[in-house]
Parts: sequence; structure tokens; C-alpha cells
Amino acid sequence: MEKTTKPSKGKPVYLVLEDGSSFGGFSFGAFVPTVGEVVFNTGMVGYPESFTDPSYRGQILVLTYPLIGNYGVPADFSRELSSGYESTHIHLKGLAVSEYSSYHYHWNAERGLSDLLADEGVPGIEGVDTRAIAKKLRERGVMMGAITDDLKNAKCVAPAAHVVSQVSVREPRTYGEGKKRVAVVDCGCKNTIIKSLLKRGVGVVRVPWNHDVTKLGVDGVLFSNGPGDPMDCAATIENARKVIEAGIPVFGICLGNQMLALAMGAETYKLKFGHRGQNQPCKMAGTNRCFITSQNHGYAVDERTLPDGLEPWFTNANDGTNEGLRHRTRPIMSVQFHPEAMPGPVDTGFLFDEFISTLK
Repeated sequence: MEKTTKPSKGKPVYLVLEDGSSFGGFSFGAFVPTVGEVVFNTGMVGYPESFTDPSYRGQILVLTYPLIGNYGVPADFSRELSSGYESTHIHLKGLAVSEYSSYHYHWNAERGLSDLLADEGVPGIEGVDTRAIAKKLRERGVMMGAITDDLKNAKCVAPAAHVVSQVSVREPRTYGEGKKRVAVVDCGCKNTIIKSLLKRGVGVVRVPWNHDVTKLGVDGVLFSNGPGDPMDCAATIENARKVIEAGIPVFGICLGNQMLALAMGAETYKLKFGHRGQNQPCKMAGTNRCFITSQNHGYAVDERTLPDGLEPWFTNANDGTNEGLRHRTRPIMSVQFHPEAMPGPVDTGFLFDEFISTLK
């Protein structure tokens, strides 16, 4: 569906970083000031899926691909597990792009990206030098920032928040039927993780981030992706420890990888600028196989602190950081990347099959 309204520049606004640097551009989406952690994504496509990924909660996203919005956005996403989106909300605090396309064309597009951002109350800024911003973040590390039209009074300070509790379901929900049931601990779970399990014929019980799943009588547990520092989720870590002690097969994705590592006594740390995009190469331990993966995280597991029995499974080919863990003798496996790959390549979708094969 093609947008036919005449394009026009929005109001002048600025992206201000906590180090004092500022980047001028023009507003699109909602015209409201915002504050968040500024991060960058190197993906070329997949912005509807990325914007609705709960792992971006509280962040201002800088997209390094130069043209954004040219294929619009899909239809209404108010339905749970709706196609084209990873949740029912945009979780970004703001968006920065080099060029926003006021015209769009795609068979599945229902409206423009700016219209969606406006409806969700999310501000955008276009016309900024996204390459310069990405280079600064790579050199200095991620930092807080603000999108504002008041350059003199801009403040890059946001109130503290427990972001995982903000994006998790409040009550358990069930999906599908099957001989096997998997509990998904929702720390900000993407729709496609649920869909990937349902596609393989298992029933799913989706529970809040702090729910004790050992009382559900399920055949396996998946700890999902999510935003923020894993150390902020002590209740989840304790429940992961209970799952491990009970011998229930378990799979962790992204934040879930970090939760399982912490539950077994390992440590995590914050990356300088994180991994965000659909083009991250990961090498499988003990082989020469390299997979291109979709990623969105700012923390990693410190392999030097792994307990006996827990081994590295995947390693990032760019910087050598941990990208997955596997236990030698117990049904414990986790990956830092996203095997459901929405958006991104589906190279590692087989990991869901491996997990399901461990179910009792």
C-alpha cells in the first residue's frame, strides 16, 4: 500500500548524549521529549519486528542503515502473536535515523512508520549522522541520551525502572496443545519464540518473570529474552536455580542465557556497546561452523566464571564473547542470540528442535 501524502520536514529537534555532544535533525512520529539509553542496530531490514522487541525497553535506538520506512508497517498489532510484530507495543523510548522515507510501498503495508510511532507516543529524529553516532558509541560505549527541541535545557537522566517487570505478562497464559508442555518464563518474550514452540507441536504456558514454574508439572522450561541487567531479576535467577535442581530440561535465550549462568554461579558483565542486528557471526564450539545470527543484548556471560560442567557452546566471531552455554551431562542449554530470528536469518532454528528432543 503506497502512502500518497506529500512529504514534509518535521520540526527541528536534537539527539543529545550525556557527554554533551548533540546531533540536529527533524522530528517524525510523536513530537514529545524523551530520555533513554542510546544504542545502535546494524540490521538492514526488520524494523517493525525490532521496534516491538521488548528487549529495547527504555532505549533510544539508532539505526545505521541509511534509509528507514520505505516499506511501511503491517496492519494493526493489538492482537497477541499478530504477524509482523514481536509484541503489542513499541518499546523504544525514541528512534534516530539518517533518512526517513515518507513514501512507502509493500504488499503487506497498511500505514507509514511515522504514523505508527505517533500512535504509540514514540518520538523519532531523522537527518542525523547515524554513522558518527555509532562510531562515538563504539569508542565511548553506550550512554544516556535525550531527544528534545530544547537544546539548552536537555537532561539525559531517566528514573530508575525494573524494565523486565514492565514487559512481562501479569498472569499465566496458555497456547496450543500437545503431548509435551513447555513453560516460557516471560522476561520480555518475543512472539516468534512462542510461535517457534507451537510450530513444533508442544503446548506452551507463558508465565510472569517471577513465577515458580517447578509447580506447573511441565516437561521443559524456556527462559526468554528481555531488557536490562540480568542481576536486577533475583526472583527469576532463584526460580531458574529451582528448575535446574529439579532436573527439568531448560533452554535460555538472550537474557535467559544470562539468567541460567547466574543461577549456576557464573557472572555477567555489561558490554561496551552490545550486539544489535541481524548480522552477528557465531562459531559453534569444537567445530569450524559459523552461523549468522540475530542479536539484541547489552550484557554477556563471563566464561572465566563458569562452574564445572557448564561449557561454552557458541562464541561471537567478532569479539570472542560468549554466545551460548551447554552442560556436559544435564539437560541445560542456552544461547545469547535469537534462534527464532525475527528479523534475521534462520540458521539456528534447529536449536528449538534440540531443546524439544530433551523433554521428558
